[in-house]
Amino acid sequence: MQSTASLPAIGLDLAKSVFQLHIVDVETGEIQRRQIKRAKLTEFFAKCEPSLVAMEACGSSHFWARTIHSLGQTHLNR
Repeated sequence: MQSTASLPAIGLDLAKSVFQLHIVDVETGEIQRRQIKRAKLTEFFAKCEPSLVAMEACGSSHFWARTIHSLGQTHLNR
C-alpha cells in the first residue's frame, strides 16, 4: 500500500449537482481546478489513479466517501 504522503491530492467540494475538484500535482504543487457534474463523479474516480481525496463533512459526505473508497481511493472527511 502506498503512503498517503506520496499520493496525488484531490479536494472535493460537494454540492447538489455540480462539484468542484481541486487536483494538486505532487511534484510541482500546481493546482488544477475542474467542475464535474454529479452523474460523472463516480466515472471520474473510477478512471483516476489512486489519490488522497479530501472533502468537507456534510450530509452527503459519508455516501461519497464510501463510493470513492470502493473505487480504490483514500478519503478524508474534515
